Amino acid sequence: MDGLSVQHFVVLSAVVFCLGLFCVVTRRNALGILMGIELILNSANINYVAFARYGGTGYDGQIFAIFVIMLAAAEAAIGLAIVLGIYQMFETIDVDATDRLRG
Repeated sequence: MDGLSVQHFVVLSAVVFCLGLFCVVTRRNALGILMGIELILNSANINYVAFARYGGTGYDGQIFAIFVIMLAAAEAAIGLAIVLGIYQMFETIDVDATDRLRG
């Protein structure tokens, strides 16, 4: 990793974050939105590990990244349960179909 600097990782993280944000904003499918949220959380993990590596703070970044991974696993489990509930009720996973829940 001699040729890589923290700027490379920050740019990579920004690209992954933008892709995740684009996925969340443009998808109508609930699973696509969940995948976009996962990309956003992964961009945060890239920053945690890069700043821990180049900041000399030891293993703090890796510990935070593990907590974010656990949060992402819980989010995926709860999100998939909600998606399955929506599918059972409306027989679609289109997010716009949930407007009927308000009535």
